[in-house]
Amino acid sequence: MKYFGAHVSAAGGPENAPLNAHKIGATGFALFTKNQRQWSAPPLTPAQIAAFGENCRAGGYAPRSILPHDSYLINLGHPEREGLEKSRTAFIDEMSRCQALGLDRLNFHPGSHLNRISTEECLDRIAESINIALDRTQGVTAVIENTAGQGSNLGFRFEHLAYIIDKVEDKSRVGICIDTCHAFTAGYDLRTAAACDATFSELDRIVGLKYLRGMHLNDTLKTLGSHVDRHAPLGEGVLGIECFRYIARDSRFDDMPLILETPDESRWAEEIAELKRFSEE
Repeated sequence: MKYFGAHVSAAGGPENAPLNAHKIGATGFALFTKNQRQWSAPPLTPAQIAAFGENCRAGGYAPRSILPHDSYLINLGHPEREGLEKSRTAFIDEMSRCQALGLDRLNFHPGSHLNRISTEECLDRIAESINIALDRTQGVTAVIENTAGQGSNLGFRFEHLAYIIDKVEDKSRVGICIDTCHAFTAGYDLRTAAACDATFSELDRIVGLKYLRGMHLNDTLKTLGSHVDRHAPLGEGVLGIECFRYIARDSRFDDMPLILETPDESRWAEEIAELKRFSEE
């Protein structure tokens, strides 16, 4: 089954996210379990945890259809010790919040070297951060999202993802999320079925599709290899619609959250309906 959804609001508490997903006809969803622009948040209450579970069950949302995202402030490859420790503490808290909610994965951007350390040293720190978090939590997979490579962000090459995974001790609890906008602007073509074949074959060869735990479905305003992250509605950017038809129809992307982060929330229901139609072709 395809789990199409969007990164919906969790304003008022995470228990509201499944309600918001249901309103737009989503069969999956993404959420922040806390304010993504703050380092810390009050612990989840037993009432919030119970309500989240009840609302997920009512909407038919199993953990495999949900892709929580961590705070944008976290940098697991931070070059300075203070920033690294602060990020690791926050990441462990994010993983713990997912565990409390009964979720089985947490999506995150790998990290940035800030032009102060080498790429390899930064990737080593990211892998070490994941190992620490996995050791202190249970049942939650760390899902590394590919990036556009904007600024000093790493994770834009499939080789970066493979390098990190290679150094993670518990391979059963590490995975990847591929963002179509990020992949394209990082240099991986997805404009045609043939281009998708080539790119996903390369991903499988370098990383392994067995590690894929979710996708972000976004068109892009920027060109191939531009390393600029600017999302567009499906079919209205440089990518065009064929990429999304390809993903919707391909069984390799079944049973995982396929999440819109397109800029116009008022069109999410329409975009989800279109993806569903593609999957039935």
